[in-house]
Amino acid sequence: MDFQEFIEQGEKLFLPNLSVDMVIIGFHEGELKCLLLKIGDKWLLPGGYVFRTESVENATVRILRERTGLKDPHFKFLSVFGGEDRKFTEEWKQFFVENNLPFKENTWLNDRFVTLAHYSLVDFEKTKPVIGNFDEAFAWFNLDELPKMWMDHKEIVLTAKNRLKEDIQHEQLTYNLLPKEFTMPQLHGLHQTILGEKLDRSRFQKKMIASGAFERLPKLQKDSPGRKPFQYRVKKA
Repeated sequence: MDFQEFIEQGEKLFLPNLSVDMVIIGFHEGELKCLLLKIGDKWLLPGGYVFRTESVENATVRILRERTGLKDPHFKFLSVFGGEDRKFTEEWKQFFVENNLPFKENTWLNDRFVTLAHYSLVDFEKTKPVIGNFDEAFAWFNLDELPKMWMDHKEIVLTAKNRLKEDIQHEQLTYNLLPKEFTMPQLHGLHQTILGEKLDRSRFQKKMIASGAFERLPKLQKDSPGRKPFQYRVKKA
């Protein structure tokens, strides 16, 4: 769909006043990173709209697959962002002017929008980001060093960052950020990064193994110096 069709036909194709935004998080070189897209001089979250012919869940899966190239991406509902004044007239006006397009106050994009925000944990190395018809570039940013962002998207990212800290206290999901096979030291380092605090290594490993979520593999890791830690993977359901 080209931009002109998107502007002219969008309100007929998509559910009105509703969008989906994705906080896509990866783990690379010891840092939590968020995938962002560039439009103009600012960055924004990958997202999209819900076709009138699809469910919200199917729209979320579609948007994630389109943006990451992953066949079965992890995602989790984050929150609804729908303040009474959540419309972005100045941002859209700037975008239209910079692209030599006529801006109309009554365009459907200039209406108030409620967004259903989700966060997704992905394997950084397997994720193949793709820009859309309207994006200029993509990049991964450290969650603690976010660039200038459009609209309220920085608030959404920070909400996801805090939610992830809460969720890992009672749910096993961080393995989505690691390769299919990983070591306990890798999992331990990841949790320390997410929580921003030191964790007793021995106690952490005992807790993870006691959870019953992981299966120890018979082969040992070959490329690490010193002791060769066992590799693990998530147990199949």
